[in-house]
Amino acid sequence: MTRLKWCALLFFVMLCCSHAWAQDKPIENTPDEAIAAEYSFKSATEFLEKASTQWTKSRQCFTCHTNYMYLIAKPGVPPTEADDVTHREIRAELEKLVDERWVKSGPRWDAEVVMSAAVLAINDAATTGTLHATTKKALDRMWTVQREDGGFDWLKCGWPPMESDDDYGIAIAALAAGAAPENYLQSEAAQQGVAKLRTYLEKNPAPTLHHQAMLLWPERYGVKLLTAEARQACIEKLLALQKEDGGWSSATLGDWKRGDGLPQDTEHSDGYATGFTLFVLQQSGLPNTDPRLERGLTWLKKNQRVSGRWHSRSLNKDSKHYLSHAGTAFAIMALSPSSLAQAPSAPAP
Repeated sequence: MTRLKWCALLFFVMLCCSHAWAQDKPIENTPDEAIAAEYSFKSATEFLEKASTQWTKSRQCFTCHTNYMYLIAKPGVPPTEADDVTHREIRAELEKLVDERWVKSGPRWDAEVVMSAAVLAINDAATTGTLHATTKKALDRMWTVQREDGGFDWLKCGWPPMESDDDYGIAIAALAAGAAPENYLQSEAAQQGVAKLRTYLEKNPAPTLHHQAMLLWPERYGVKLLTAEARQACIEKLLALQKEDGGWSSATLGDWKRGDGLPQDTEHSDGYATGFTLFVLQQSGLPNTDPRLERGLTWLKKNQRVSGRWHSRSLNKDSKHYLSHAGTAFAIMALSPSSLAQAPSAPAP
């Protein structure tokens, strides 16, 4: 075969591969993406799977809004052979991060340690029900980066609600301790660590309603960080912010300032706030038959985009809108029958 033919063949192969990659890569998060003609849970899970696969392969790292959230949400989705393979592959990459990269070069940030421990623990609890050795390793390391005041040095990149203050890590660490299987919460390390979390919260109450609501989530695993009065007040505040259309707006859950100088949109419902609020209210014990939750779930079903995601405007600047990925994960968890069946029951306020 001549050199010219070899070059033509190589170009054709590269073109085919790039086309296949483009098909596998989800389109950018844009506010003008059309609303889907009908709601599809399958479409939602496929979008999050593609976004997480693409992020893991191209970035070689884990992030709060995409592949970490995928590993939390995925176990509540009825499995298929294809997406179960993807789940195992992304889980394996996170184990590799802990077992190999941390040994070789250390974690990038303390936040990476806490998030990895929590996600592995939640994933263990929802899949095998046993504490994986890598999860235990991450949990052990998590307590070594806990400060004396009980808090953690978190990422403060100006990307709320996940990477803008130290307080977000409190709920994440509580999730790690509570979700870990084999009664890990009763271990000496967990008991001491959770006690320090409570001390931190006594002196540094959650600064936003979003972070207060995050503290409802660990209750599912037996970690109570809110007083009965604070818990009730948080639930009532969340319910009071529900929009007429049944959804919630992310910008109403905090007082975050945008990096681009534009005003926050507090008027329109979005995927992240609606999925997140529904999920934490479910964890607090409100049943799906509550009319307010029914309206919220209806909003999700009516506002899914054609790609399968739910759009959420970034709370920092109008660019990538990765909050849409986390919003889609929370929407999946709020809509997942298997996830809802595990939530505790409690009287509605």
